[in-house]
Amino acid sequence: MASTNLAQLRALVTGGASGIGLASVRMLAEAGAFVAVNHLPDDTAAAATVAMFRERGLRVEAVPGDVGDVSSAEKMVGTAIHCLGGLDLLVNNAGRPATPQPIPFHDLDAMTEELWEKVFSVNLMGTFRCSKAAASALRASRGAIVNVASVAGLGTRGSSIAYAASKAAVVNLTRNLARALAPDVRVNAVAPGLIETPWTEGWSDERKQGTLKSILLGRLGSADEVAQAIVFLGTSAHYINGETLVINGGGA
Repeated sequence: MASTNLAQLRALVTGGASGIGLASVRMLAEAGAFVAVNHLPDDTAAAATVAMFRERGLRVEAVPGDVGDVSSAEKMVGTAIHCLGGLDLLVNNAGRPATPQPIPFHDLDAMTEELWEKVFSVNLMGTFRCSKAAASALRASRGAIVNVASVAGLGTRGSSIAYAASKAAVVNLTRNLARALAPDVRVNAVAPGLIETPWTEGWSDERKQGTLKSILLGRLGSADEVAQAIVFLGTSAHYINGETLVINGGGA
């Protein structure tokens, strides 16, 4: 992917300071793109990450903001478009499980109204807010959106019922945004399985091993492998639209 020349591409990656978002930022920037890196305003480590990229001569710009808040999300997208001078690619990667440990699906009492609101405000509404705010700029450039869903949204058990439902909604939103923005803007999604990211570092070995048994390739995926698919859908897949690409190593 590093050999691809994306010098004319202007991209915004939400949740771009860690995990899949960070891998996407690095891959895009190393290919020459000008990338706006969104992160939470109180994420002090993100500033150091952006500074590291810039020391390497990569074109990156920090755009802090909380996609879970409507005014913050809209302001952040506007700032990114201004800094980049337009927008060709929006990667809606920001998301949250809102629970440090998986909640068994049968434990309905643990599924509080507050947890549902936290998960949906970021995972679903954040994706919609950023897409809506970026729509005009993306139409002007005939650009693309790539949403980060999850195999949890396709029937695989996720960290909670709320998380699985939010990612299923992202899959549906992807298809309908593709309809809403056609023919000017392509909208696709990736649905990662078990990926080595900060989210999965705290998982027990028992949980990881249990999941590995259902993966045909017999290993966890990497953030870079998901980022490769994101860059492909966002920059090269010119006749793919409204689709969700599963990236799970052939998992069940």
